[in-house]
Amino acid sequence: MRWLASPIPKITNFRFLKLSPPQILVLGFAAVILTGTLLLMLPMSSTSGVSLKFIDALFTATSATCVTGLVVVDTGTYFTVFGQIVIMLLIQVGGLGFMTMATLFALVLKRRISLRDRLILQEAMNQSSMEGIVRLIRKVLIYSLVIEAAAAAILSLRWAFDMPLGRAVYFGIFHAVSMFNNAGFDIFGDYRSLTGYVNDPIVNFVVMFLIISGGIGFIVMSDLVEFRHTRRLSLHSKVVLSMTAALILLGAVVIFVFEFTNSRTMGPLSFGGKIWAAFFQSVTPRTAGANTLDIGSLRQASQFFIVILMFIGASPGSTGGGIKTTTFTLMIGAVISMLRGREDIVLFRYRLAQERVFKALTITLLALLLVVSVSMILSTTEDRAFLMILFETTSAFATVGLSMGLTPELSQFGKILISLTMFAGRLGLLTLAYAIGPKQGKQLYKYPEGKMIIG
Repeated sequence: MRWLASPIPKITNFRFLKLSPPQILVLGFAAVILTGTLLLMLPMSSTSGVSLKFIDALFTATSATCVTGLVVVDTGTYFTVFGQIVIMLLIQVGGLGFMTMATLFALVLKRRISLRDRLILQEAMNQSSMEGIVRLIRKVLIYSLVIEAAAAAILSLRWAFDMPLGRAVYFGIFHAVSMFNNAGFDIFGDYRSLTGYVNDPIVNFVVMFLIISGGIGFIVMSDLVEFRHTRRLSLHSKVVLSMTAALILLGAVVIFVFEFTNSRTMGPLSFGGKIWAAFFQSVTPRTAGANTLDIGSLRQASQFFIVILMFIGASPGSTGGGIKTTTFTLMIGAVISMLRGREDIVLFRYRLAQERVFKALTITLLALLLVVSVSMILSTTEDRAFLMILFETTSAFATVGLSMGLTPELSQFGKILISLTMFAGRLGLLTLAYAIGPKQGKQLYKYPEGKMIIG
């Protein structure tokens, strides 16, 4: 923690490391995962008193830190309270970011945030500048703790009718942290997630609110809180809110139609239960991972549609993954502009720079390449249907955590590959690319323009 308090001149003491902000983020997340792995391997973390295998502990720690929710052992029955608390702390640190948590301690101790720290925070929060970055971090911490505390209280009161008060409070806190950070871990046992509360309006509403709040991003959350004073929303917030609402509504309609008569999912439910189930299964691909219906029992059309929703994911600066709603919106805008014969992409009467289009295209193609490559490899190592493999791979990349049941049955190689996919999805493919090979300087010349036939 000393380097957080160091004045700017002392930053040169650490330049022998020659680490860029993306590289520090990669190593920081790796260190958190390794620490969590060692803690989960302790005999006191498992109910049997037997140490968890390294590969399984690594997978669980990666899933928790990358706020995914895919599990190879049942969280509710395999781990002790100590092990579950370790997982919850990994979720909190992974969701908000280890630099955000480090900044929290620095602010509490009234330490100075150095220039180097601000650069890392800028990279971690996916911001275009350092201006107001510490103020944003303060808001992130306040909003997160307030929302989690309020949701934990409501869930605790609800579950107090089903279990002892102390256990209800513990369940409320764990699931509030897990769902707000879009992790999807649950401690109900037997891999059943929230299927026991498919008809419960309180649990459904609170959990969906947590998922959406954590998924829209802290910049949007800040805009919404300050809207009563400013009476305006930024372009970013307008795009995120409109696309999030559109995807949730579209997803609910599609799942409602496909699953309405499915006797293994929504068929036995009342009409109101079907509505709750449709919306919940539409919200959770925002990268949350909780479910109130058995995902493996959904029709293939529903499962494939959820794959698409997971791939899009949450929004920038949030606790979620995927290519992000803004990237998807920009790609849709580019298609519409091309079909209309326009050169510029215009959203809410704002023209977007071409470099944004290139970035969106790069992120989308890299994500597709990763998902397709991992799915192809797993299809040769795991003896399962391709849709199941594609579903699990997309869930890992987008840090969702929804599963069709493949993850607990993965081979050792499959666990390692999915762990790496979760790690890449949480950090972001561009961040990893910059960490491996730093960006080149500004191009000082241009080549002559060439022509080629497209389409």
